[in-house]
Amino acid sequence: MEIGWSELARYLGGAFALNLVLEGVLPFLNPGAAQRLMAKLSQYETRQLRWGGLIGMVTGLALLWMARNG
Repeated sequence: MEIGWSELARYLGGAFALNLVLEGVLPFLNPGAAQRLMAKLSQYETRQLRWGGLIGMVTGLALLWMARNG
């Protein structure tokens, strides 16, 4: 299956829009919890944040692969 650049851009745009919606849910529903979470995250070392980001990206890619090929 081959997709063109315009279709890829549409998928990425949709994924980015969905990401913004999901990231906005916690601050909208519970701003206090979002503030506490951000304060706690600011105390972590850069290395820990990088590993957390890497784990999140790999997990997301695996879930996306399973959803598309499952």
